[in-house]
Amino acid sequence: MARPLRIEFEGAVYHVTSRGNRRKPIFKDESDQGSFLATLEGVNKRYNWLCHAYCLMNNHYHLIVETLEGNLSKGMRQLNGVYTQMFNKRHKKTGHIFEGRYNAILIQIESHLLEACRYVVLNPVRAKIVQKPEDWQWSSYRGTVGLDKPHSCLTTEWILGQYSGRKKQAEEKYREFVEAGIGGETIWKELKGQCILGREEFVEGLIDYVKGYRDIKEIPKSQRYAGRPELDKLFKEGTIKDKRKRNKRAKEAVERYGYTQKDVADFIGVHYSVVSRLLKDS
Repeated sequence: MARPLRIEFEGAVYHVTSRGNRRKPIFKDESDQGSFLATLEGVNKRYNWLCHAYCLMNNHYHLIVETLEGNLSKGMRQLNGVYTQMFNKRHKKTGHIFEGRYNAILIQIESHLLEACRYVVLNPVRAKIVQKPEDWQWSSYRGTVGLDKPHSCLTTEWILGQYSGRKKQAEEKYREFVEAGIGGETIWKELKGQCILGREEFVEGLIDYVKGYRDIKEIPKSQRYAGRPELDKLFKEGTIKDKRKRNKRAKEAVERYGYTQKDVADFIGVHYSVVSRLLKDS
């Protein structure tokens, strides 16, 4: 079977996994795990990524990352490459520590991102290593629900913004959401083309890129949204000040014309989690 192709575009969100070569450990102690998260933080800054969730297991890791500039492949080369160098130097080893190329599943934000984040932090529970997600130190769960200060590689705004504008209330609701998923069904039964997780209309717009016939690394924005209006045309004078009209135009910009939530948020002068929340509520 042909390997699924990489689909990269601005604002794409992925569930990324990478395993140790021959399933050997990629983290031998807490220093290794700390080094990996520090490396991820550096990649986030360099490539303009947002990490919504992570879980570091013994011989593999899980990430939920949003690539604001459509550059997953570049960032992953940096992440795995730099960490491999650090690991080998520290443990006096040589060669590859990761097994082949990483796996990336493209996720539709509106329909499946919360479930994917829950799936990631429940990995130690499913593996029967711990009974509760908060018992595993090396996932984003504790930072997201307020038990610890979030690691600087992690952004919690989007997840918490789905529940409430009040942080404590949002943390509690997210905790309830994650706990409700313990023992639940896997989300991967809805996976399409080996690498797309979303509703039918989302999948249909991308499925041609995963048939394995040609190596397409990016979907040009000019082809995906030819002829779309500029944001200053959508948000005509006075529209931004009128909250109802602003929200309507923001929804149209994202869902009809393919602007990213960050594009719209930057244009109207709000945090991108505000745009995410209004899309959910509308």
